[in-house]
Amino acid sequence: MGRTTQLLSRKSKPRSIVGVDIEAGSVAAAQVIANGSVEVAGFGVEPLAPGAFREGEVADPEALGEALKRLFAQGKLAKDVRVGVANQRVAVRSLTLPAFDQPGELETAIRFQAQDHIPMPLEHAVLDWQVVARRTGENGERMMDVVAVAARRDMLAPIVEAVRAAGLRPAGIDVAAFGMIRALAPAQAVRDDAAPAPTLLYCNLGDITNLAVARGAACLFTRVSPFGVEGIAQRLAERRKLSLEHAREWLTHVGLGRAPEEIEGDPEIIAAARESLAEGVARLADELRLSLDFYNAQEGSVPIEGVVACGPGTTIPGLCDAIQLELGMPITVARPPALGHLDDASAARLTVAYGLALEE
Repeated sequence: MGRTTQLLSRKSKPRSIVGVDIEAGSVAAAQVIANGSVEVAGFGVEPLAPGAFREGEVADPEALGEALKRLFAQGKLAKDVRVGVANQRVAVRSLTLPAFDQPGELETAIRFQAQDHIPMPLEHAVLDWQVVARRTGENGERMMDVVAVAARRDMLAPIVEAVRAAGLRPAGIDVAAFGMIRALAPAQAVRDDAAPAPTLLYCNLGDITNLAVARGAACLFTRVSPFGVEGIAQRLAERRKLSLEHAREWLTHVGLGRAPEEIEGDPEIIAAARESLAEGVARLADELRLSLDFYNAQEGSVPIEGVVACGPGTTIPGLCDAIQLELGMPITVARPPALGHLDDASAARLTVAYGLALEE
């Protein structure tokens, strides 16, 4: 399929890769061995110091490096890692080009088109791409659909610094949304061979909200919203003067599924948690609606049939049901089958890390 959309990669392919997914409060890792079948050989989640990672970017490489070192030592994980990125300084665009047989011609054409579609100076970015389809155009011409990815070099550098400081080998830096799709697309309902793969909006509800539209395993659109469940926790923490860790725990404890009088704990904190969750639901639904509008405005967009949610936010009781009601579109909470032996909270947190470890 041509080059893979991996912003940093090694030429040799290690036998076992560890996917690494970083959020504001923790770093998650999943080691996958693919030998005919996919096996999760190791995993772990390590707390991350406050302020080390903000809005999808590394703010303190030293703190991240120390957390990675602890995580990999405790889990006895392999050293080759693929790290996911999801922030405002990563751009993913779909391009349609005439079919090229020579790699050099394809690269030249992609770089030429990318200048008009990628919202950053390419001289300050790492650019990569993947050919997702070859087809015949309306007039019989040979065409190809390409997904191009660009990321600012100065955003990637602290990630590589932290990985190497932990004694690990960066096998790749990938778009986190692609890992999410790889993890979850195979778990969706298998259709009749004659029917096209469903087009779905995938949504990782984490510290930020990472969204991607995919038909089958092919990514058509991505968007990152800086608002996520961390923003809901921060609101609760401010209201009741709690630590962020305690605010996160209260959100999961309270949820939206039970009457407040049925929940044990301080009534004032319960009421504040409910209020924060209600506000968060409205904003998350708005973010999903905005992403749907952006995608539908694209030329040739295919109708979306549903929403697939993953990530820590999906473990808050009633949250996805409330978003579904607000959005007016069905939402399915999904976990990769390979993580089925884990408790729900661990499987939710490890989903993207698992997908990052999978081969494209």
